[in-house]
Amino acid sequence: MKSALLGKIRDRSVIVGVIGLGYVGLPLITGFGKNKVRTVGYDIDRSKIKSLEKCKSYVIDIKDEELKSIKKYFTPTNDPKLLNKADALIVCVPTPLRKTKDPDISFIMSALEIILNLDYRGKLIILESTTYPGTTEEIMQTALEKEGKYKAGRDFFLAFSPERVDPGNKNFNIENTPKVVGGVTPSCLSAAKGLYEITVQKVFPVSSTRVAESVKLLENVFRSVNIGLVNELAQLCNRMKIDIWEVIAAASTKPYGFMPFYPGPGLGGHCIPLDPFYLSWKAKAYDFNTRFIELAGEINGSMPYFVSGLAQDILNKYKKSVNGANILILGVAYKKNIGDTRESPAIDVIKILNAQKGKMCYHDPFVPEIDIGGKKYKSSVLDKKTLSKIDIAIIVTDHEKVDYRKVIALGIPVLDTRNVIKKKFRNVYTF
Repeated sequence: MKSALLGKIRDRSVIVGVIGLGYVGLPLITGFGKNKVRTVGYDIDRSKIKSLEKCKSYVIDIKDEELKSIKKYFTPTNDPKLLNKADALIVCVPTPLRKTKDPDISFIMSALEIILNLDYRGKLIILESTTYPGTTEEIMQTALEKEGKYKAGRDFFLAFSPERVDPGNKNFNIENTPKVVGGVTPSCLSAAKGLYEITVQKVFPVSSTRVAESVKLLENVFRSVNIGLVNELAQLCNRMKIDIWEVIAAASTKPYGFMPFYPGPGLGGHCIPLDPFYLSWKAKAYDFNTRFIELAGEINGSMPYFVSGLAQDILNKYKKSVNGANILILGVAYKKNIGDTRESPAIDVIKILNAQKGKMCYHDPFVPEIDIGGKKYKSSVLDKKTLSKIDIAIIVTDHEKVDYRKVIALGIPVLDTRNVIKKKFRNVYTF
């Protein structure tokens, strides 16, 4: 079975099935398609399938033209039975947290159930969804080896490879971002490595799936903790009347031993705010408390309240209160130049100020409308009619398409949480 699978990988007759066609799965599909490898993409969202059948992309990094170019190699479907055609199955489903900050692997379990209902003998199965160390072996392998009928490395091949996708990043993509891969056996690793080498320039093998699972968590814990550190220093510098941005710029001149991280209104997206808690949760099973992770989460989670407090202080200087003030949020996506609002700190800022009776509106060129707590908002046009009513504007997301000069020119107070306005203006405030 291994020889047959590796043979198909070598001559590129292998058929790849991808479960989950979001910001991870669709770029994978495109990468294999560009290399003339046939793919079957499965998703439960019918609107996604209809869009893909028309070669219309809903993922920022994938253009319609790319989908058109791989059309003859790509079959999008809502029918899981079509995955039987695949020689390799890659699982790219979400892994959210519950409100208690426990891992929610229900989407992985649903994907696993689909695979169990297929004839997966001889297939390569790879999990890419971010999860806690041990998931591939404890959950996937245990289920797939049910009743001792099949054995990993003999009857099927199982691996883990953490997704490394940065939406909106124009410099790094599926092809030029090194791919970490771990298999439950050497045969599994060999098969997974060979498959990814079709479309990825560099594949980095590791000794186990547990190591591969831990790699992704380390990457995001590293960022979460360092962002938490600089967010705490931003609050301290604000009290001490020190410009944190100038401090960071000066420290960045050191050619060794320092890596700049920048403060902001809070953490957003599906990775950094959530993934570290997968490791924190797993650590409890080993009677271990991950204090850095917990503290960083606490600090980063407090930033929307810090921003809201600054907005209140600024309004006080203008003899106004939050209650009844017209407040404009500039940017509701979690990062610049994309339309993804998952875990966006802007949502928390709006909720906090709305609870204080602020009259909230927003402008975001990438997010035409958004539902926050059951209330629907539509992106406001930055014209004189809108801006003439605004008491304060808060820059939460630093989109390049926004004309900040137009807002500044009106003389209304502007709270810049991203340091996007580099020049000094009397009506612009920052941390």
